[in-house]
Amino acid sequence: MKKSSFLEGTIIATLAIVITKIMGMLYVIPFYAMVGEQGSALYAYAYNIYIIFLDISSAGLPIAISKIIKEYNTLKMYDAKMRAYKIGKRIITILSITIFVILFVFARTIATLILGELSGGNTIEDVTFVIRAVSFAILVIPYLSVSKGFLQGHNIINISSISQVIEQMARIAVILGGSYVAINILHLSLRSTIGIAVFGACAGGICAIFYILSKMNKNKKELGFLETYQKDNVSNKEIAKKIITYSIPFIIIAIAASINNFMDMVMILRTLEFMKIDTATIEFATTAITTWSAKISMIVNSVALGMTTSLIPTIVGAYTLKNWQEVNNKLNKALQFILVISIPMCVGLSLLSQSVWSVFYGFNKKGATIFSIHIFVSLFFNLYTITSSTLQGLNKFSAVYKSTITGFLTNMALNIPLMVLFQKIGSAPYLGAIFATATGYIVSFTIALLILKKEHQLKYTDTLKTLGHIVLPTFAMIAVVLLLKIIIPVQLTNKVSCLIYIGIISIIGAITYLGISYKTGLLEHVFGKNYLKKIIKKLTFGKISIS
Repeated sequence: MKKSSFLEGTIIATLAIVITKIMGMLYVIPFYAMVGEQGSALYAYAYNIYIIFLDISSAGLPIAISKIIKEYNTLKMYDAKMRAYKIGKRIITILSITIFVILFVFARTIATLILGELSGGNTIEDVTFVIRAVSFAILVIPYLSVSKGFLQGHNIINISSISQVIEQMARIAVILGGSYVAINILHLSLRSTIGIAVFGACAGGICAIFYILSKMNKNKKELGFLETYQKDNVSNKEIAKKIITYSIPFIIIAIAASINNFMDMVMILRTLEFMKIDTATIEFATTAITTWSAKISMIVNSVALGMTTSLIPTIVGAYTLKNWQEVNNKLNKALQFILVISIPMCVGLSLLSQSVWSVFYGFNKKGATIFSIHIFVSLFFNLYTITSSTLQGLNKFSAVYKSTITGFLTNMALNIPLMVLFQKIGSAPYLGAIFATATGYIVSFTIALLILKKEHQLKYTDTLKTLGHIVLPTFAMIAVVLLLKIIIPVQLTNKVSCLIYIGIISIIGAITYLGISYKTGLLEHVFGKNYLKKIIKKLTFGKISIS
């Protein structure tokens, strides 16, 4: 089983997440067309709730287990490492069953909390049914997460990354295949169709479990399952406590993001209803912000998610050895990687928002406007993810709570005032909720950076210089894209026309950004000369190499 370096692990994990997110983006095109706005809203209600309960049951486990495995490996405590994996599986089994029961039993209560008195669209009975349908995934996905964490702790990134792709493929097959059969062959109700679609999460998890366990069984010796180790001086109780202690901050971060999304959904629904806006617009704007725009934005978020897979074990290894210079270098490198990749992606997608939205969901000015602003939330989310992950890797749990909760409360406090403000100035009120979310993430990652600087004297001079070097290629890309938008015609109601339009402008825009970044030395500074040579060689199939 191949082990990966920090940057290589980051690239592998990021590519896997990008692939899964691209698949997650693309499937919504036929799915949205099949179920329509009301069906997509019903799907969004169930999925947003599922994510919250999934975060409670498993969000912290993969990273916590990888962190513990890395820590015990560094200290050569191999017996404790193996026991940690077994204890982690027991904990997650109990937790998964408990969460499933809660979600299934209280589905109607949750549905009532979501919809309130809203009428004319999906009913409380509809939402209750799809929440129960998706709850079965809670019995599967968390167990999978423990095995992923075990492999990541050994710097084996490729297997867990491939399992993500398999999980997504199976899930999408059920969503699209099941929806098509339900609507066109069995002629089932919209409620039943969405119920089948959300059950795809469970099916995907089962397929991924079979893959990852088969790989682990074939490599038992290399992973240490066949060895007999001398018992380490640490009890099972201490290991269990450490797993739970390490998991809680990760769970809080994930739950904060999910509850942020859920509270946005509820507050937008309630506020727009109070403003006497029609039900169709309320459901569209709410789900466009909390689900459908976010699905496209996940292509940007995947950069940070992939980065954390490799970053946290590396930070833990450096922290265990008290190598603060290495911690500082890795954090700055992670921040630079995020900025160099995320900024042009956000800017480009925002400039092409009308065409992008048309490709995925059909032409809609409201949706395109929402997406053009919402995409920048992904940039701030990425910075928040990296800084919070670093704090967790350094066991700064109180700092994690402080930065995360402060950002969450900032978002909640600004939600309604900003929506009211936007209505007062003659703009769409729901756009205020997007600015509130962005501000919350900015507050969170700023607090995290300040704490790291104060307590560990980490410095961000190199990252700030890198940010300055990003300005030129970004503005050059913007100028090129705006010029091409004037020159190249597009029919926004035609998906094929939009797709060709996006493809041409994206390629030319990317070449402009990457070409200037390479000439100015920005890419070499961030990726390193040797690894940059390797990337270029692989991308061009060995036809182009740099000296």
